[in-house]
Amino acid sequence: MLLDRDRCVRAVRSRDARFDGWFYTAVLTTGIYCRPSCPVVPPKPENMSFHPSAASAQQAGFRACKRCRPDASPGSPEWNERADLVARAMRLIADGVVDRDGVPGLAARLGYGPRQVERQLVAELGAGPLALARAQRAQTARLLIETSSLRMADVAFAAGFASVRSFNDTVQAVFGLTPTDLRSRVRGGAPPRTPGTLAVRLPFRRPFTPDSLFGHLAVTAVPGVEEWRDGAFRRALRLPHGPAVVALRPETDHIGCRLTLSDLRDLSAAINRCRWLLDLDADPVAVDELLTGDPALAPLVHAGPGRRVPRAADGPEFAVRAVLGQQVSTAAARTHAGRLVAAHGEPLAAPDGGLTHLFPEPGTLAGLDPDSLALPRTRRATLTTLVARLAAGDLDLGPGADWDRARAELRPLPGLGDWTVETIAMRALGDPDAFVATDLGIRHATRALGLPHTPGALTRRAEAWRPWRAYAVQYLWSTTSHLMNRLPA
Repeated sequence: MLLDRDRCVRAVRSRDARFDGWFYTAVLTTGIYCRPSCPVVPPKPENMSFHPSAASAQQAGFRACKRCRPDASPGSPEWNERADLVARAMRLIADGVVDRDGVPGLAARLGYGPRQVERQLVAELGAGPLALARAQRAQTARLLIETSSLRMADVAFAAGFASVRSFNDTVQAVFGLTPTDLRSRVRGGAPPRTPGTLAVRLPFRRPFTPDSLFGHLAVTAVPGVEEWRDGAFRRALRLPHGPAVVALRPETDHIGCRLTLSDLRDLSAAINRCRWLLDLDADPVAVDELLTGDPALAPLVHAGPGRRVPRAADGPEFAVRAVLGQQVSTAAARTHAGRLVAAHGEPLAAPDGGLTHLFPEPGTLAGLDPDSLALPRTRRATLTTLVARLAAGDLDLGPGADWDRARAELRPLPGLGDWTVETIAMRALGDPDAFVATDLGIRHATRALGLPHTPGALTRRAEAWRPWRAYAVQYLWSTTSHLMNRLPA
């Protein structure tokens, strides 16, 4: 990532929050690093240095500012917009792969050697995978220190540190405070009463229009796995160390996130998947600026700026759901998915409201009897072929997936047309340029707006919307009267 010094200085002087997460400002005279929007008086330009990642600033010996808390800024949009080696590595590191499998495990998932991965990350981000993972552990530790009443030794191991000593040293180096001092700074609010339950705030870049995002998730919620309750979208998550339940509530300047974890080591992975699900690291200014260049889309963007793409917390799960939703209504797709969960899902040890199961894994579904599915014969074949490929590990739809390779491996499967492949690319893989030209809702919207509505002609017109065609889809969908465009009551 190349940083233009003059542009960085201007962003810091104007306290421009749009650049939070894009880069970090290190102050040579104080030894701290900040986000660009830090409220303190900006330092002199000659006293500033700039870093592409928090890990890079930490490696250079700077500690996090106590005022702006740069470690808690939204993530860089780069990792949402790109599918190259560095972006894929960053998504996997955020999902905790380095903490669980080490750098060799990360490299194996990417299909490269450890040295090549290290070299690429250092060249672009100023820090290797271990330093990036350490910065993430420090952020997780701070959350646990401030939002729980856990003993510090338990915080250390839950955050992924190998020893209490390394935990103490890292917290002191990154935040300039001991863990005990960090906890004593917290004012107000008692620790959650439920063991393993944490409340955190998920920041986002403005503007942000939550109605169609949460409306879509609520309308398509799979019974037993997802629900809308008490003003929040709730769902059961399968995490590396056990199941979890998350509740996500839209607020004015953040998303309220309440996590009930069976193992606190999953905190970082859970937060990352929630941010991914809600597309919170997007750059809405860049998206809306390009789309308003089209006279047909400009009124839609002005009416609800900052729309996000509703994504999937689990790629293989969503691929199965996409097949179940082929050529049927939203309600019918929910019914099919709910039956699959009831018959083959993993029951939660402690059901929570309407959340009773985890969605079945591909390995479980690979053994089901196709005749037990209330689906047309061709769709049964599509589903069984898909889950067999997923169960065998031949098809990667996880955080580190290569978008082009995933498309190339999906398209030859029987029964997977452009609609299904692009829907999976948009919501499971997170490709911001995925485009469902054959979607019925898109065709109705484009016809009403006077845009081409045949797939070929629309695809040609949508070339001007690259690389944000998935966001154009959200704006086009917003023109319909479907319930998914309303924030649920």
